[in-house]
Amino acid sequence: MPIMSATTATAGKKQESQGMRKNGKQWHPQRKAFRPGSGLTSYEKRTKLRMETAAMKAREKEMKEEKEAQRQQRVQAIKEKRAAKEEKERYEKMAEKMHKKRVERLKRKEKRNKLLNS
Repeated sequence: MPIMSATTATAGKKQESQGMRKNGKQWHPQRKAFRPGSGLTSYEKRTKLRMETAAMKAREKEMKEEKEAQRQQRVQAIKEKRAAKEEKERYEKMAEKMHKKRVERLKRKEKRNKLLNS
């Protein structure tokens, strides 16, 4: 039995080989015929792939916009905090020079003006 399996294995190898190459470059791999249409895909596959990539890009864009919105919120919070700190320091400086009640009156007046201007 083992002899038959060995002969069938060698017969399979002989069918694969094409013989000696004419140009003498046996070390190169055997080349296949050029078929320009072999890599083409169907219209349905192409449209499906386009829709998938479009959906993926839309999701990526949405995620980037969310991330940018969060970043802008952090930046805005920092700016507001700095502005409040500067205003507090300004009122403290004013309180050193003038009476406390006058500073409070100025605060209320400035607040009214801010509301009217915005």
